[in-house]
Amino acid sequence: MKRIVTAALAALVLTSAATAQEASAPTTDADALSKARAIGNRGRAVKIFYEPQFDLTGLKPYVPQAQVTGTIRQWGNNYLKDSGLMEVWQAEFRKLQPGVSFNDNLYSSSVAFPGLISGAADVAPMGRQALWDELKGFEREGAQGGEEGVGQTEVVEIIMATGSYNVRGWSYALGIFVHKDNPLTGLTMEQVDGILGGRRDGGWNGLTWDTSVARGPEKNIRTWGQLGLKGEWANKPITVYGYNAKYHFNDEIDKKVLKGSGKWNEDMRAYSNVAGLKADGSLTAGGELITNGLAADKYGIAYTGIPFMNDSIKSVPLSTDGGKTFIPLTLQTVQNRSFPLTRDVYYYFRREKGKPVDPKVKEWLRYVLSRDGQAAIQADGKYLPLTPEVAAAQLAKLD
Repeated sequence: MKRIVTAALAALVLTSAATAQEASAPTTDADALSKARAIGNRGRAVKIFYEPQFDLTGLKPYVPQAQVTGTIRQWGNNYLKDSGLMEVWQAEFRKLQPGVSFNDNLYSSSVAFPGLISGAADVAPMGRQALWDELKGFEREGAQGGEEGVGQTEVVEIIMATGSYNVRGWSYALGIFVHKDNPLTGLTMEQVDGILGGRRDGGWNGLTWDTSVARGPEKNIRTWGQLGLKGEWANKPITVYGYNAKYHFNDEIDKKVLKGSGKWNEDMRAYSNVAGLKADGSLTAGGELITNGLAADKYGIAYTGIPFMNDSIKSVPLSTDGGKTFIPLTLQTVQNRSFPLTRDVYYYFRREKGKPVDPKVKEWLRYVLSRDGQAAIQADGKYLPLTPEVAAAQLAKLD
């Protein structure tokens, strides 16, 4: 059973004492966490984490297909506002579409679908993919299914940017990490499933339960010997370090690794964020707890992000082709999307089935997906610009 390892808090206090000095008592109180999160976000929002380096010439520049008017109401992802990226986008867009104004409610991805479902938002930017509950809520209420349960409205998902490589909050890529002394050189995605997951009877593909992805317990991987490690490693159990069930990192791993089953390794050690450990008042993320735990456990393995790397752990290259090639976690492999646990940033909007997209929404999203919109992302230095292939596939959804 997943459990938040409260014992780890005491250990973290000791390991963090040198840098935190005597900050304050550690706490997981919701208000304290929110305040600590805001402190860290303010510093990251104004920082450029990478210089422009990706060739965007394969992306099409924005050329209006029509002059549109009206107000675009946005509910969702605060990080677009926090960094100033949204302000840049809107100013540049309005130079070519002066008849458009914006009404933004950008406080959290958690408000995105409530805005869509209630009809208060035209578009909903999100730093993560929609959850099952959000899609179900839209299907039942937002689509106005009525007595027959099927409505005439659908939700459209647009990938508007690639998540960051290493920026906390900005949808950083997830990776698999082991202790630096571990001789492991790579894992296939099937092996990651065997380590992190458990037997399953099926999994969710959107709102469809798919029994074809079922697997038995014989594919569980619980010792290092099952991965081919010899000698002292052969019989050592694998300790999994990860996030508690409410964190959206788990939804990402669930969809990309566990086939939407929600069936996790029964002995996974699960962590949460903590406030009160740092002298500047900022948050100690669950990822830091995870990597501190892994640093002290030679036989452990973890999923988290590069922001929480330390000298005692290393990331593991991953294979999506059964072990023929292994892809390391780097800025380049995240931007070109070859690393399998790269994350995305999204826009969602409502569409009447069989009818054109609202013209002002279409023009706005065409701008965001254009070379102009993606160049602004690159200049902001946190999220990463899309490849031409992905941008073209998203633009096709607007036709």
